[in-house]
Amino acid sequence: MLEHPPVYTLGQGASLDFLKFDIDKSGYNVHRIERGGEVTYHCPGQIVGYPILNLRRYRQDLHWYLRQLEEVLIRVLASYGLQGERISGLTGVWVEGRKLAAIGIKVSRWVTMHGFSLNVSPDMTGFERIVPCGITDKAVGSLAEFIPSIKYLEVYPCIAQCFAEVFGIEVTADHIHLHNFTVD
Repeated sequence: MLEHPPVYTLGQGASLDFLKFDIDKSGYNVHRIERGGEVTYHCPGQIVGYPILNLRRYRQDLHWYLRQLEEVLIRVLASYGLQGERISGLTGVWVEGRKLAAIGIKVSRWVTMHGFSLNVSPDMTGFERIVPCGITDKAVGSLAEFIPSIKYLEVYPCIAQCFAEVFGIEVTADHIHLHNFTVD
């Protein structure tokens, strides 16, 4: 799990139409990466998780895996007294109609890559420059909107615990690698 410096990422088949700026003139950090999904924004105050699992040990079913990641994040939100919800036909987790968690994965030989992002207390202005996940009629939100005093560092252990519960594994400090990337 980590925080990224401000960066926009586009999934393999993502449309540039969901960017509200000219890549060549903006100066923003933009990368096309190998996960599925459309454009998203990562920045400090957002926790990004990159679980690496061999789905042969669970279920060789990508939809199942996506729903399990959603369940992890729904449990995290529940631990803070928030009702996380799924929206039929969309991937991610919402609270009161605001998307707090996005998911974009890649699987190779049933080993997972990429993962999820949870908006804890990010600067939300970066989302104004895109159509997040290609969804035009839903807002993006953060935990801080519901719990103003929340700090992203306190959420890491909760994510690890909920992940362990959902996937039936034991997570120790040796399994969790926290990174904080900074831009010089």
